[in-house]
Amino acid sequence: METALPGRPSRVGLQRFLAPLLAPLALLGLSAGLSACAPNQPIFAVPTFKVQSVRLTNLTLPGFGSPATAYVSLQLRVNNPNPLPLRLANIAGTFILDGVNVGSVNLPDVALPASGEVVQQADLTLPLTLDTLGSALRVARGQAVSYRLDGTFTADLGFLGRPSFGPYTLVQGLFQQPAILP
Repeated sequence: METALPGRPSRVGLQRFLAPLLAPLALLGLSAGLSACAPNQPIFAVPTFKVQSVRLTNLTLPGFGSPATAYVSLQLRVNNPNPLPLRLANIAGTFILDGVNVGSVNLPDVALPASGEVVQQADLTLPLTLDTLGSALRVARGQAVSYRLDGTFTADLGFLGRPSFGPYTLVQGLFQQPAILP
């Protein structure tokens, strides 16, 4: 049995007092040591984007002072490869049809689950010009037309800030559907 010297606590009492304080430090040291052994990996992995569907829902021709307009439904599948939930403050882009800018896309406040994905829908109203009316008519007749969504996104990382990524091509592909016009 150990006795304490006058003015000094016993070693057992000191160990009981320090154990709760040292445990978090030991875990921190262990995690730092293990991360030093791992290959260099980024702290934040960039989300990925895929088109789940793109569909021309309506097409109005010019008349009575109003321009021709295409109504497009775009569903984006946004994947979060990070082990923590992530919030995208904004996804903003330009919808390009057959190489011509036809409109913009804006998806605010996209909450992504940890290592998961969500589907975001954008209903686009695209005013058509002589350059783009032909492409919209081809889609309405069931023919394939190339499309692309170029843009940026801003991640809300809390106290780490709100970094923006891009501009770059978020998604691209062929826009083809069953004919809605003869």
